[in-house]
Amino acid sequence: MPKLSELLPRLIGVALLLSALGFAATKAPDRPLESLVGRWALPPSEFLDLNGQLLHIRDVGPREDPAPLLLLHGTSSSLHTWQGWIDGLQKAGEPRRIITLDLPGFGLSGPQAEGDYSNAAYLRLLETLLKRLGLQQVVLGGNSLGGELAWEFAASHPQNVKALILVDAAGYALAPDAMPLGFQLARLPLLSHMGDYLLPRALVERSLHSVYGEPSRVSPELVDRYFELTLRSGNRPALRQRFAQMQPGAHIDQLRQLRLPTLILWGEKDRLIPPSVAQDFARDISGSRLVMLAGLGHVPQEEDPAASLAPVLDFLHTLKP
Repeated sequence: MPKLSELLPRLIGVALLLSALGFAATKAPDRPLESLVGRWALPPSEFLDLNGQLLHIRDVGPREDPAPLLLLHGTSSSLHTWQGWIDGLQKAGEPRRIITLDLPGFGLSGPQAEGDYSNAAYLRLLETLLKRLGLQQVVLGGNSLGGELAWEFAASHPQNVKALILVDAAGYALAPDAMPLGFQLARLPLLSHMGDYLLPRALVERSLHSVYGEPSRVSPELVDRYFELTLRSGNRPALRQRFAQMQPGAHIDQLRQLRLPTLILWGEKDRLIPPSVAQDFARDISGSRLVMLAGLGHVPQEEDPAASLAPVLDFLHTLKP
């Protein structure tokens, strides 16, 4: 029988071989923008150059709308997350102008040149976008990170925001009940850099399951979208940099100063930002309206567009022309 000293080099060799095979199986090279446009930037998509920042945007509906809807997605998402709402508004006969975009570092917009993924940098981009589009005022909505940017922009630019729609919004310092595995890895100093080169599709699928109230609603096509857009060149380092620059709870005092119509939507099965936070928003934004969405998770606009859009339609009808 071979001695342990004789077996050890073989065992180490086998372990190294298995590691190499595992690396090869999960290695995911960056994908250039050109390779993704054909599937994920179909009309009415367009690309703007905002002071050197490429911005993937969709702008639909009547240009005479005095207060268009501007919708902002969450971390690692893209403008596609709002398509169900756009379709639903059109079916409901709502003549609304709706603007969606990929925030820098996500989707097809690509990385920010200076690696600045602070909230302040995103707010400057929104200000520039409104000026470029010639918009004086918008109804501003956002999910998760997008919700945080929405209320911060409303606080710093009150003249530009007619009303707010906050969907499972971020902003408070908190400990999640459950965090997507991909987000956990992106926060770890050593493993986060490995994420620049590795991305198992199963990791993306598992992360989506964790943010849906009903994981069976996660389709292969949905996993494809998140997986492929994460691979857009520059997005993975951007996610790592974004997490390093986050300052949860830093601007809550601004939240308490808001005085505008506000709809707060929350999936009752949200484990990333738990429903108790919805109560905090409702308490801190005077006169706001809170609607809990039964059975839904952190991205209700994507998981069940019809159910999550219904209170939005009611809310929009309450706004004065």
